[in-house]
Amino acid sequence: YPAGAFTTADVDDEGIRYMWDESFIPEITIHITADEWNKLLKRYDEFSHNVDYFHADFTYKRGDEEIFIEDGGIRLRGNTSRRRPEGNGGQMHNSQNPDWHHCHFGINFRKFHKDDAHTVKGIRKVNLKWFKDDPCYVREVYCYNLFRRYGIWTSAFSTFCRVWLEVKGDPKKAYLGVYNMIEPIDDKFVEKRVEGKFESDKGFLWKCVYGPDGPADLNSTSSNRFNWDQDNGVNYTYEFKGDEEDFAAARTQLVDFIQKLNSKHSIHFEKWAKEVFDVEFLLKTYAVNVAVGMWDDHWGNGNNFYLYFNGTGLDDYKVYFLPYDYDNSLGTSLIVNDAGRQDPYDWGNAGILMEKMMIFDEFRQIYKEALQELVDPANELFHM
Repeated sequence: YPAGAFTTADVDDEGIRYMWDESFIPEITIHITADEWNKLLKRYDEFSHNVDYFHADFTYKRGDEEIFIEDGGIRLRGNTSRRRPEGNGGQMHNSQNPDWHHCHFGINFRKFHKDDAHTVKGIRKVNLKWFKDDPCYVREVYCYNLFRRYGIWTSAFSTFCRVWLEVKGDPKKAYLGVYNMIEPIDDKFVEKRVEGKFESDKGFLWKCVYGPDGPADLNSTSSNRFNWDQDNGVNYTYEFKGDEEDFAAARTQLVDFIQKLNSKHSIHFEKWAKEVFDVEFLLKTYAVNVAVGMWDDHWGNGNNFYLYFNGTGLDDYKVYFLPYDYDNSLGTSLIVNDAGRQDPYDWGNAGILMEKMMIFDEFRQIYKEALQELVDPANELFHM
């Protein structure tokens, strides 16, 4: 890793260093009864975007070491990439001739038992993503790695892993292939990056996506775009990842932030931006976003990012942009013709944050220098 990179060694957490040690390719075996697996399939048919957990055991293998966790939870994940993991609608598990489909999984080892025995070295949750539309199996792993190589500590840890599925009683277990094992962004993510980084884990965390009520463009404050995570499978444009009793205060803060972002101009915006952001860090983060061609983002599509406010008031915080979901990168295109040939100063027209940052020469220069750092071969970052 180059100087200044953010690695597992920079996190004072045994579980992070163990699970995301890139010198190993771990294996996860999901052990589930036919009854629980059929419940999962039936629930998918009822509501494909459910977030229900189902009982399963897990074997986590790293090298010669195995950790077995009994009675944890597994669920399906994904938005447009969500799939039924076996067969077609209405079909139950076929033990003799199963029709497996790649799908994303969320694993919560502690879902049904809140104790340390239901963790892997203290890690409670992992996300497993298959490499949709990526025959090289590299895009998202590479992007998260580049963020960390460039010192962007708000990026999740990720690594390759092998995934097996055993429906108990079947003649053999299924090898689902190589997956991306990703650190979830939640309260524990924040806690592991407090000292010297977020500084406080008492703030408010938001997941921001293009929801049914519109994009996460940080423009509209329509009330139906905000909600707390009710664990019901419904997507909201701005979803609060905290307790319900804190939602009102968190919403007031985010609405106030959005209103200031939109209403302040000229020197007033520039001064305010320096107060609420680590401007250099934000622009370096977004330089990676653009360098890897992430068009399905805040600036391009009003989608796929988190915001963390490290305070709870209206004027006593720093806000951080957390990168998220990089399967649409490194050459994929949908709302742009060729993500590799777009103007990096005119990346999109959805997200107002970067639109306003690019107005100011000082901010634009920081962003430009970050892009130049990324593509300079001497830095061994993002170059050809």
